[in-house]
Amino acid sequence: MTIAILGIGVMGESLLTGLIQAGWDPATIRTADTRESKREEVREKYGVWAGTSSEAVQGCDTVVLVVKPQDISDLLYDIRPWLEVGALVISLAAGVKTAAIERLVGDHPVVRVMPNTAALVREGMAAVCPGTTATPDHVARAEKILTAVGKVQVIAEKYMDAVTAISGSGPAYVMFVAEAMIDAGVMLGLPRATATELVKQTVYGSAKLLVESGEHPTVLKENVTSPGGTTAAALRAFEDHRVKAAFIDAMEAACKRSEELGRAEDEEA
Repeated sequence: MTIAILGIGVMGESLLTGLIQAGWDPATIRTADTRESKREEVREKYGVWAGTSSEAVQGCDTVVLVVKPQDISDLLYDIRPWLEVGALVISLAAGVKTAAIERLVGDHPVVRVMPNTAALVREGMAAVCPGTTATPDHVARAEKILTAVGKVQVIAEKYMDAVTAISGSGPAYVMFVAEAMIDAGVMLGLPRATATELVKQTVYGSAKLLVESGEHPTVLKENVTSPGGTTAAALRAFEDHRVKAAFIDAMEAACKRSEELGRAEDEEA
């Protein structure tokens, strides 16, 4: 498999880093970015080819689009004449439906992906859905790429906006909570470095416990909560401030924004 990764921002570099760490041959990976400084950095840091998008896709059987939704149409118009016959187009652009991409790339198979930035440490969570002409082999190819940087689930496209709101944006929510916990530690008199270490390990350990125990989060929460104890007092404060409701509202807002991005791209395509 020869891959062109178009767009080396945070997510594009996360994917590139993960593939290299997973043992992929740099000679099979081509990259593109609009910034010459970034292309030079990628060449030196990863030992992969880097150039313009129209150059990068030539000779590649798989093209991965890692750009902002509003940039997807211009990018596809740019690369369409240079795509190899039958090349698979994998889009990581939030909200952009497979149908919109298919209209812009013609008869090329399309697979849509919603990843997250935990791919940088090979612990990403990606949802994958096929377009109308993508075969099981095309989906398997996308899964192979994303499995190198984390876990993958194949889902129906109608769920993609919800996935974007939950796992695509999810790392930001976790960091938001971690930031709040660190700030609370400082307010309670801890040195910031100490509070940071306490929170980092607590978040990491709790996530690992959730994954490996197989228990529902409610059970794990109750295991920490003694009647009339400190955790119960904290949870009561969360309920008073409607923290759970705020999280649900936030994810509904993210889902709605994903839908809006998709509609805008449909209209442009």
